Amino acid sequence: MKQKKKKSGVGIVFKSVSGIVFLLGLFSAMVSVIGFSGFTDALLKQYTDDAFHTADTASLLVEPEHMEEYVRKGWQSEQYKTVWNHLDSFCNSSGSTFIYVIRPDLSDYGHITFVFSTIDHDSSFTVYDFGYVRETTNDEYKEKYRRLYAGTSTQELVIRDRGYIETAPHITAMVPLKDTDGKTTAILCVQRQMDVLTTARNAYIKNVLIVLIILVLFVIAIQSIYLNAVCLRPIKQITAEASRFAEENTAIAQKLTDTIHNKDEIGILAESIDRMEERIVSYVQDLTRITAERERISTELSLATKIQVNMLPNTFPPFPERKGFDIFASMEPAKEVGGDFYDFFLVDDNHLCMVIADVSGKGVPSALFMMSSKIILANYAKMGNSPQKIMEATNETICANNREDMFVTVWLGILEITTGRLKAVNAGHEYPILKQPDGKFELFKDKHGFVVGGMDGLRYKEYEIMLQKGAKLFLYTDGIPEATNSEKKMFGSDGILSALNRMPDAAPEQLLHNVRKAVDGFVKEAEQFDDMTMLCLEYKGNPQEEGKCYEQPHGNGSPDK
Repeated sequence: MKQKKKKSGVGIVFKSVSGIVFLLGLFSAMVSVIGFSGFTDALLKQYTDDAFHTADTASLLVEPEHMEEYVRKGWQSEQYKTVWNHLDSFCNSSGSTFIYVIRPDLSDYGHITFVFSTIDHDSSFTVYDFGYVRETTNDEYKEKYRRLYAGTSTQELVIRDRGYIETAPHITAMVPLKDTDGKTTAILCVQRQMDVLTTARNAYIKNVLIVLIILVLFVIAIQSIYLNAVCLRPIKQITAEASRFAEENTAIAQKLTDTIHNKDEIGILAESIDRMEERIVSYVQDLTRITAERERISTELSLATKIQVNMLPNTFPPFPERKGFDIFASMEPAKEVGGDFYDFFLVDDNHLCMVIADVSGKGVPSALFMMSSKIILANYAKMGNSPQKIMEATNETICANNREDMFVTVWLGILEITTGRLKAVNAGHEYPILKQPDGKFELFKDKHGFVVGGMDGLRYKEYEIMLQKGAKLFLYTDGIPEATNSEKKMFGSDGILSALNRMPDAAPEQLLHNVRKAVDGFVKEAEQFDDMTMLCLEYKGNPQEEGKCYEQPHGNGSPDK
């Protein structure tokens, strides 16, 4: 059944045009902002210069040396009236909103007194009467008045175009009025509204927007036609073929490159689609064959895993009728099958042989080498040889036919059950861990011989340990101490000792469980790269003391020989 055709989303032409329009709009906005800022600054400077020019001209109409008389007599003075008339006429002819003369309170500049006040007759504002006193607008004005009176400034400007203001946006140009002695007697102010600036700025914005809209529409039209002609039609064809192949999984009868002749990326894409279809069809055929082969291999590996597990002692307790010892072991391969192995068996009624080993490498080759090594070791041990003779004979046998140069590390020990005497040989394996009664688990740093299978003619040294009643022996492969977490830190022998000594009096099975739990808590989600094998023996003393006698070994059957 064919899949329903999906609705097409936003087209590539739309996306391309949108991107260009966005960049164009962004560029235009940046240019507009820069131009607007420069235009406004230039216009404001010209507007400000005109205001100061007006203030300088108006100051010539006032005679500063008569300021005290103006203040004292006001409208009663004919000279005051003449000056006021000149200022009023000049205010209405210069395009100013206000021209006024003030005297601030020199103690703190907190108040100002209006001496002259004229206004544009066409405005809606109200003129201040002679002698009117009001608070200074804010600290900015106070500071400007102070500088003008102190002589540190010859002109000041106030621009008020933000926030709440009574007279709408405006600028105020201030100049000092000085008498013949150079003393400032008053301040002349010219106020002009900023509606001229606002009108000019609005016109600028309007023109920029019109040009931008026309440019965007032009780009959209041209770019759409171009993209549709050289890009959209071939891409639609490629898209349709990709959808068809996804549904049918069959190669196209006529290749895309036969109809799409672009020499650009689209042509390369069409050629890639043709090659992809050919390879996918071939891949599906190969995958079908490989899948069947992998299923067969998986079945064989599963069988190999079962065979390997069944070759190791896996019934616990293994000797329920024996009271002189308790033993438990486990092996977890890193792959389906592994190279680690353990073994234990009774050589005779009074001797228990224990083996733990680690074959070089992993996987099926190691598993095969492990099986042969286990069988050879067991055969020589069951012949009644000592640990030294067992190891030497096994090494010679393996070296005689070891074309792949594989080797195995082995620890092998034979326990005399009635006495607790343990004779052992270490062929390159990890140190055993020993706990005597009332003590704690500690590394037993025995002498290491060379690995088995590494060189023929080797001689191994045997050593002896006396296990007291209640003693425990823990054996393991390097997969335990070399377990690595996500931070590349290893579990180490200290981790093993810590796990064992949390419950040192626990049974062997519980001790192995505690170590495995500690390893899992350490590595967390990190992958297991090596096999993990452990064996633990607890020596419970001479069974003869509990009324059960065993025949003492003699002749060639004794491992002491």
